[in-house]
Amino acid sequence: MKTFPGQKPVITIKKNKGWYRAKCTPIATISFFIEGDKYMKLKGSYFYTLRENAKDEDSTSGNLLVRSGMIKKTSAGVYMMLPLGLRVVNKIKQIIKEEMDASGAQELLMPSLISSEVYESCGRLEAFGNSMFHLKDRANHDMVLGPTHEELFTIAAASCVSSYKDLPFTLYQIADKFRDEARPRYGLIRVKEFIMKDAYSFDKDEDGLDISYQKMFNAYNNIFDRCKLSYKIVRADVGAMGGSLSEEYQAVTDIGEDTLVLCDTCKYASNMEVAEHTIISDKEEEKNLELVETKNKESIEEVSEYLGITPDKTVKALLMNVKDELVVFFIRGDREFNESKACKLFDVTEINFANDDLIASSNATPGYTGPIDLNAKTVIDKEILQMKNFVVGANKEGYHYKNVNIKDIKYDEVADISCVLEGDVCPNCSGKLYFKKGIEVGNLFKLGTKYSTHLGLTYLDQENKEHPVVMGCYGIGIGRILAAVVEQHHDEFGMMLPMSISPYQVAIVVINTKDEVITGYANKLHDDLEDNGIEVLLDDREERPGVKFNDMDLIGIPIRITLGKGLANGEVEVKLRSEKESINIKTTEIIDYIKKKVKEETEK
Repeated sequence: MKTFPGQKPVITIKKNKGWYRAKCTPIATISFFIEGDKYMKLKGSYFYTLRENAKDEDSTSGNLLVRSGMIKKTSAGVYMMLPLGLRVVNKIKQIIKEEMDASGAQELLMPSLISSEVYESCGRLEAFGNSMFHLKDRANHDMVLGPTHEELFTIAAASCVSSYKDLPFTLYQIADKFRDEARPRYGLIRVKEFIMKDAYSFDKDEDGLDISYQKMFNAYNNIFDRCKLSYKIVRADVGAMGGSLSEEYQAVTDIGEDTLVLCDTCKYASNMEVAEHTIISDKEEEKNLELVETKNKESIEEVSEYLGITPDKTVKALLMNVKDELVVFFIRGDREFNESKACKLFDVTEINFANDDLIASSNATPGYTGPIDLNAKTVIDKEILQMKNFVVGANKEGYHYKNVNIKDIKYDEVADISCVLEGDVCPNCSGKLYFKKGIEVGNLFKLGTKYSTHLGLTYLDQENKEHPVVMGCYGIGIGRILAAVVEQHHDEFGMMLPMSISPYQVAIVVINTKDEVITGYANKLHDDLEDNGIEVLLDDREERPGVKFNDMDLIGIPIRITLGKGLANGEVEVKLRSEKESINIKTTEIIDYIKKKVKEETEK
């Protein structure tokens, strides 16, 4: 028998009434189902937990999901979804289906194996680059594993759209997607294979798109509220998707990959990729330009310290390769270069640092590059227009200019190409910007006519004139919802899953499995709860009480009923996962009590 990573070899194997149990104390306990009961009773089910932290997980959610036996890694960025985890995923799917159906969207299912020609038609085969999985069929046709399905949905819509009378409608699917992530991490947050809900709306015009977009917006609010996520809705970069507008639903956590820019006064919320700030004009009197020697002082920190100024009084250069051309970007010295904004400016998917050969085509001097008499294409950040008496490189090794003003420099273009800083002034009010980390769990795009134009999705209006269909796109990451919920709902003992998505609503723990009275009542209570629509897990394993309690806390089931000595007095112990203390409830009242609690927790 094989063991799981991090476990000790199997010590004992027992057989009892049709089930096998491998005990790996204190690391794990595993049960293998042979002939089980009708309902979920652990003694006859596949179930295991890990006592120690998973060695190769770098997030709280990834660690707890592995330890609880909900998921298991097979390779970097690829996970099995085990029985308990699948129950949670299916509950999330059901919430999504209910809200999507209520919005009027229709469900279908697209293939994962797609001809590469589909993506070539819109120029996205190149845009996805190395993130797309490529393969060939036996006829040597180029195929890919679908990372997203805009093209196929557009083709499907074209099959039934000819007139304005055929619009509007919205289609959606819940399906596997594939992206060859360079750095899979954070458990289910950044993976190579994932489950996604994607939806697409089809309308006659922008007014129709606004209506469809709002329907999805409302549905998304309902979905994430039902999953008990704390989230922010932020403006985002349209990226390779294209279109005119993108908004993201970001679950606020400490480990999120995205930086959220928020205002302490108003509701301004943006992803760092597109965040803006109010530029404050420098009120200094302009001084005379001066060339100063700065030998061996190349970095902003070194130059600032040497000249006795702060970094915000400097301007730094970034020498980049844009479409095989040297482009020098200039931003304030204490800011970071915003590659997303720069890519959008030049309509490219990536910008790389220039190599020595490209730099040699100009008079740029690495470490001392400046915008005065520079022989290269130059883009300056719009903030520089409002700066006074700043320091730049002199395009001469060992020298900088100080007291530089906008009149002294030449440039080809002005654009917003820098990242905001905490404490910057909000672009919408006088408040201050601050940062939070977030996990992107959903997004909405106004695609416009990008895909319909390329793929010939058109309709005839009342005057028999042809128009491209206007599209919207709406995605939700199922695994990311699960990970985000765990990141937000856990303690030192394990997960604290909301009632709406917990694998089971109630866990019954039997203290003494050899006591026929207790086990008899446990089975009756289990069946009675099932009959009353309660999802119940019966822990009837021959384990120590502490092991069972720890496992139920780790899994995060909202309500635990413990059957022990108190049963002789007609009482059972009830403990909510969110509470520290337990209470005793009469056996005559337990069903009504649990039904009430489940309803309360579900409706919160």
